[in-house]
Amino acid sequence: MPRRKTVAAVLTAIIALVAAGCTTDKPAATSPPAAPASSAPRSGTGAQSKFFVQADFDAQLAMRSQTPQGPSGKPWEQAIAPKMIDTARYRKDGPYHLCFSNAAVNNPWRQVGWKTMQAEVGLHEEIAKFTALDAEGKDDKQISDIAELQAKGCDALIVSPNTTATLTPAVTAACGKVPVIVFDRGVETDCPVTFIKPIGGYAFGADAAEFLAGKVPAGGKVLALRILPGVDVLETRWSAAKVVFDRSRVQVVGVEFTDGDAAKTKSIVSDYLQRHGTIDGVWMDAGATAVAAIEAFEDAGLPVPPINGEDQQDFLQKWKDGNLIAVAPTYPTYQWRTPVIAALKILKGEQVPETWNLPQPKVTAENLSSYLKPNMPPLHYALCGCEDLPGFPETWGGRKS
Repeated sequence: MPRRKTVAAVLTAIIALVAAGCTTDKPAATSPPAAPASSAPRSGTGAQSKFFVQADFDAQLAMRSQTPQGPSGKPWEQAIAPKMIDTARYRKDGPYHLCFSNAAVNNPWRQVGWKTMQAEVGLHEEIAKFTALDAEGKDDKQISDIAELQAKGCDALIVSPNTTATLTPAVTAACGKVPVIVFDRGVETDCPVTFIKPIGGYAFGADAAEFLAGKVPAGGKVLALRILPGVDVLETRWSAAKVVFDRSRVQVVGVEFTDGDAAKTKSIVSDYLQRHGTIDGVWMDAGATAVAAIEAFEDAGLPVPPINGEDQQDFLQKWKDGNLIAVAPTYPTYQWRTPVIAALKILKGEQVPETWNLPQPKVTAENLSSYLKPNMPPLHYALCGCEDLPGFPETWGGRKS
């Protein structure tokens, strides 16, 4: 049975992203129907996702406290509990032609990551050619892109899948012709040479849910905001949150899909405030529209309850300015550097981790100031790992301090 790759952005439909991934071209999804009263958990979370794998959940939560291996100060080169594999069969002399099939650049998270990847490519003289195709958030286009890239003489193929199951056959077919590196979101095959991701969606979802469970009073009402179904990194975020909420004493009064749209997010929160009078906590599977959720409370003249976002600058600034009760799990955009590094290692016959688990920091009230960067634009992601790259900060839309 093939190992399911569970992650990694991330985040296509959002004005962002994770890590963390999602597409605006899909029809708007609606909330899943509630489970029958006799079987629904008291927390109101409904049925568990088909993506949930207990062993992966346990492993990711354990990784949160493990020390990564690798060079200090370079988390994009570090790995947590790596199982190294031999790549000698792929060794060849350079210079190299690297190819990249990208799910999309249709949100700020992916835009930051794409800039970071291009800057990483520029560091390596042995990369003579870099060919990238943008699937524009469409599965059928990415399937076609992967086939097209195989005909271009690529020495290695990097893939960030748009969705998990649909892209699996295309990735599997490519594995037979070229060494494949998958990152960000996963596929349902273990044929890629390495799969690169931060710790993963379970860790993200649990970090946010544990924070809310500790801040929202017993019986308090929590609204869960999701992007859309079917992307592993988002499904695992929610499935981990469900486990935490089911064990807690909070009440999840709604699980709604926002399509990553700020206006829709704000409308949903406003509707729930009118319906319930108060919401005591907001959980989000991606933080790009967190500011919109906050503004719904402000427009209603209500205090902002405990909430999670991500390391996007507008949220971090709102957090600081409003002295909010908040946390920001992350799906670091520095992961966009790692596939380029991995591809070169593979082509040089060096060992790489079979699953390359990158560190996944969490922004808290205690370390908020270190991630808030006033010289960067509102939609910039703090964990870009790009500060040492040529062109920073201007290439990323920032200004020199």
